[in-house]
Amino acid sequence: NKIEQAMDLVKSHLMFAVREEVEVLKEQIRDLAERNAALEQENGLLRALASPEQLAQLPSSGVPRLGPPAPNGPSV
Repeated sequence: NKIEQAMDLVKSHLMFAVREEVEVLKEQIRDLAERNAALEQENGLLRALASPEQLAQLPSSGVPRLGPPAPNGPSV
């Protein structure tokens, strides 16, 4: 019976630690998604303002080159 109680205590401590870590990771994901959206918006704006000659000089990084954003902005 004491072993069972000890195992339950260990389990509850582990579950608490896992829940805390999940919350931290969710917050990091949320922050990274916001940062990514801001950088995509900035990238679209910079590409819209750049001349075709400047865009042609950009290194090919495997990322598809997007045209200027739609008049109402990118849809999310």
